[in-house]
Amino acid sequence: MFDMTYKETLDYLFSQLPMFQRLGKAAYKADLVNTIALDEYFNHPHRNFKCIHVAGTNGKGSTSHMIAAVLIKAGYRVGLYTSPHLRDFRERIKVNGQLISEREVSLFVERNKAVFDRIKPSFFEMTVAMAFDYFAREKVDVAVVEVGLGGRLDSTNIISPELSIITNIGLDHTDLLGDTLEKIAIEKAGIVKPNVPVVLGESNPAYRHVFENKAHEVNASLLLADTVLSITEHGYLPNGGQWFKVGGPSIVEGERIEIDLGGIYQEHNILTVLASIQLLAKQFTLITEAAVLDGLSNAAHSTGLMGRWQILGHNPLVVCDTGHNVDGIRYVVQQLERTPHRKLHFVLGMVSDKDVSGVLSILPQDATYYFTKASIPRAMSEVALSELASNYHLNGKHFSTVMEALQAAKNNAEVNDLVFIGGSTFVVAEVV
Repeated sequence: MFDMTYKETLDYLFSQLPMFQRLGKAAYKADLVNTIALDEYFNHPHRNFKCIHVAGTNGKGSTSHMIAAVLIKAGYRVGLYTSPHLRDFRERIKVNGQLISEREVSLFVERNKAVFDRIKPSFFEMTVAMAFDYFAREKVDVAVVEVGLGGRLDSTNIISPELSIITNIGLDHTDLLGDTLEKIAIEKAGIVKPNVPVVLGESNPAYRHVFENKAHEVNASLLLADTVLSITEHGYLPNGGQWFKVGGPSIVEGERIEIDLGGIYQEHNILTVLASIQLLAKQFTLITEAAVLDGLSNAAHSTGLMGRWQILGHNPLVVCDTGHNVDGIRYVVQQLERTPHRKLHFVLGMVSDKDVSGVLSILPQDATYYFTKASIPRAMSEVALSELASNYHLNGKHFSTVMEALQAAKNNAEVNDLVFIGGSTFVVAEVV
């Protein structure tokens, strides 16, 4: 008899187990001991399906969803594991775009609670075990698995994938992964496996050599996406999506590629995706030009991706984006500059273990700010954020909740203004 409700299960997951998104560094475990123990307990479920492993500082969520969408359109049964979630824990684990059911989550925890109490895995370790067990039981053909943090010591790094993808390297989680691009690249390169092809999305010379050396060391072929592919034409679609034409060898060479994802950073992600698909098509032979074009044009819709330059309203235009580190926010600022508006209203909240000063230093000074904080322990107080922001000539009022801040921004905005919500995934989670 199973009688744990879904709410009770979530309470167990979130409160009894250390969880990085709530606690930060205290929840990070620098080894795979628990992951390996759980994998043995569940009889190595990840060996029952093929995997594609996706790491990187920014863009790995969009990249994972786009590749999954193409594989689904090609006719495969596709598991998708991503993190963090925005509204519902179940967003982390999907099969063909469908969330794992509340009952599956509850049964998994209740059936295996004794082993969890013995091994004491972190929130993330247990969630990875849940995903792999679910994918095996659902008999997926392939799972697209997004790395949670880093790569080398991430709980997902027990898989032997068909392809490893690293989108890019930026300065994020520097307290855990290292304080230089090279050090962070070394951690991300930990997902590179012997004889498994690797795609590197952005071949920045500051870290490119790390992947070249690692690939050579383990006899893995390395494809640098941005050296073989390039955007030749680009435009925006009425639905908030965008279109591209891409030069270089790809399955859709010369075709107009439409995606239902906003954000100029998708210009980088689309090259990573197309380079990856070019390699995957050799093994996943059902991938056709039509599957790629159809899959990408409905990627967010078919996989449930949210929070990437997502339009929430019009007149005034209301947009949110989950960019939360310096590199991610730099793209957001470029997008804001490209978006026609009279006045910018910026709802901003951040978590305290990010490079808050680095982000504030690149934000537009001519906006009106509504400083706030997400309802998680790691969130920086809205008062402290407001005070720090004033050092960078960013001015506005502070609000104790995200919804209060958003309502104030909407109240002050006129029809041709732009209201933007961001700075943290957890701020966006409260508005989508």
